[in-house]
Amino acid sequence: MVDKHKKWANIYLVFVFILMYAPIFYLIFYSFNKGDYMAGFAGFSWRHYIDMFADARLMQMLVNTFIVALFSALIATLIGLFGAIGIYNTKQASTKNVLLSLNNVLMVSPDVIIGASFLIFFTMIGLKLGFGSVVLAHIAFSIPIVVLMVLPRLNEMNPALIDAARDLGANSYQVLSRVVLPYAWPGILSGFFMAITYSLDDFAVTFFVTGNGFSTLSVEIYSRARQGIDLSINAMATLMFLLSLVLVIIYYFISNYSAANSKKKKGNRVVVH
Repeated sequence: MVDKHKKWANIYLVFVFILMYAPIFYLIFYSFNKGDYMAGFAGFSWRHYIDMFADARLMQMLVNTFIVALFSALIATLIGLFGAIGIYNTKQASTKNVLLSLNNVLMVSPDVIIGASFLIFFTMIGLKLGFGSVVLAHIAFSIPIVVLMVLPRLNEMNPALIDAARDLGANSYQVLSRVVLPYAWPGILSGFFMAITYSLDDFAVTFFVTGNGFSTLSVEIYSRARQGIDLSINAMATLMFLLSLVLVIIYYFISNYSAANSKKKKGNRVVVH
């Protein structure tokens, strides 16, 4: 009976993965189509990738997207790191729960609501929509991601390490740089890569806060798709999918490395005792 249930569970899992990835692979497949449409495969060709790299506006949108993703991820990682440290150092459980709940608001709120809220806020303060508004919005929704990546690493850290460092004469900066940051480093890297991934994939929030003089790849693809599907968009989407896949793989290895180190340290403590 157990084997039968396991079999059906595996079948269901395969079905879910096919449902998720079939449209993506369909898009990738037709990015190599010699023809101009996805109605039929006319033969293998790199033509649409060549057209993509020859499209100056599309390349500019790609550069804008990467600049926003890297810049916002760096700032969000810095802010999220100190936010996680602040939550970790909060002694009262009720206050810590309130801070965690406030941190998670942007994680559970619909992107349309977040984008509309930022649009209203930027309009009220008179901030011109463009690069600055997009970066600020991406920083805002990336910070909770970084906090959720870093905080578990801090919670795994033995508080005795900090006490021992202070007993040995370390000041606050030395405790942070030589104890806290090295221990939390895998979580910091994970948060950074996840922030980049979320920024690259975002459309709804960016659509609200982008201006006429600045745009990102997701908004540009949406605008072009409304006028008709160009297979150079398939080529660009393929490259973005592969990039996201690389970032996920890097995050996977960082997580595994972090877990292996935690088990090793726990094992060493057991041996010492």
